Amino acid sequence: MIGKNVLTDFSSSVSQPEIDPSTYVHQLASVIGRVILGKNIMVSPMASIRGDEGQPLFIGDDSNVQDGVIIHALETEVNGKSVEKNLYTVNGKKYAVYVGKRVSLAHQVQIHGPAVVHDDTFVGMKTLVFKSLVGSGCVIEPGCLLVGVTIPDHRYIPAGSVIKTQKDADNLPEITEDYPMRDMNRGVIYVNTSLAKGYLASTRK
Repeated sequence: MIGKNVLTDFSSSVSQPEIDPSTYVHQLASVIGRVILGKNIMVSPMASIRGDEGQPLFIGDDSNVQDGVIIHALETEVNGKSVEKNLYTVNGKKYAVYVGKRVSLAHQVQIHGPAVVHDDTFVGMKTLVFKSLVGSGCVIEPGCLLVGVTIPDHRYIPAGSVIKTQKDADNLPEITEDYPMRDMNRGVIYVNTSLAKGYLASTRK
């Protein structure tokens, strides 16, 4: 389902998602409202990207939104006035959720804005990112909880971790040459961009 949002006191305009023609949205996924999807993105079945409260929601080129992923955000407008605390600024523009290029959001991930996930980061299954900024080149192993923190670039978060203080975020281990999941995101990106191209080709026959 791809559709517009509705007018409310926290959303004073109606928006149709902006989706690059090279991006594939499965018919059992939902993309609603002020959502911007870049190139070569795979949006899998049962994913929900809903820009009808906090907005805009942005996903960069070559990223993937796997099965059951939810992307939503707290309100960014009330009675026509911007709610700045629920927005992040990236490259001079404000977003409720910003997901960069070559980011993998694995099965059942929740990205709830205000939130940012920068380029080349892997977010493992059943992880929640809320009111947080994740740096580039990170690996978040499955089942993690991130609330109100900034994760530095090139760090990994061990499976099941709960990160709720900046001290804990700053003390996360750096990704080294011997870290087993160091290059996993590359393969996940390859698989999902290939699937997007294949599914798009099949729908055009």
